[in-house]
Amino acid sequence: MTSAEVTIEFGDVMYDLKAGETVTLGRAADLVVDDNPYLHRRLLQVSADSGVWWVANIGQSIPVSVATDQGEFQALLGPGARLPIVFPRLRVMFTAGPNTYEVAITCHGSLLSPADPSDAVAGDATRVPLALTESQKLLVLALAEPMLLNPGQGLTAVPTSAVAAERLGWPVTTFNRKLDAVCEKLDRGGVDGLRGGPGNLASLRKSRLVEYALLARLVSASDLVLLDRIGDTPAP
Repeated sequence: MTSAEVTIEFGDVMYDLKAGETVTLGRAADLVVDDNPYLHRRLLQVSADSGVWWVANIGQSIPVSVATDQGEFQALLGPGARLPIVFPRLRVMFTAGPNTYEVAITCHGSLLSPADPSDAVAGDATRVPLALTESQKLLVLALAEPMLLNPGQGLTAVPTSAVAAERLGWPVTTFNRKLDAVCEKLDRGGVDGLRGGPGNLASLRKSRLVEYALLARLVSASDLVLLDRIGDTPAP
């Protein structure tokens, strides 16, 4: 058994931390993620405080999404925010310029199971993935298709509403109406970043929807077959 208390995985790299150790992740950090100039030199920090391990967003402008391995719990960490690592395994996703990255954090002495989230867990969190209707799932699949086919692509690959509507064979007005409905549904469920209004561009809202759907396991690559069947059913 490993003597590490926390293990960080990025690609083929595994980084073990023991009590008293701290690691940073970024473009010029302890664990170098990429030399992408859009990525902060140090974006994430994993460290212990008062006997609890924490993951912190120490960047200046990049939001970081954190979720349990199967998406039962999810939090969005803005710059300066941090989250206690109380679950056995967390998936961390962030986008810098054209690229999206995913890091896994395993806590060998976790305090909670994913099915037992605590109200003490800080952050803008969504604890229960919300079920989508059939047409809502198709909409999300159309937006997430580029990233499901090529996980290395960034959220900038999310198609426009017009392109996604054409993929589904829907009128753009129908697509936008259903996009509003699914965003409103998830917003009511506590998912941050989906509310429309000043300062929240439609493109950013779609990217946040895709990011949440991937982390919460609302859609997966195995679901893409549903897009190939849309010609068998009438447009909603």
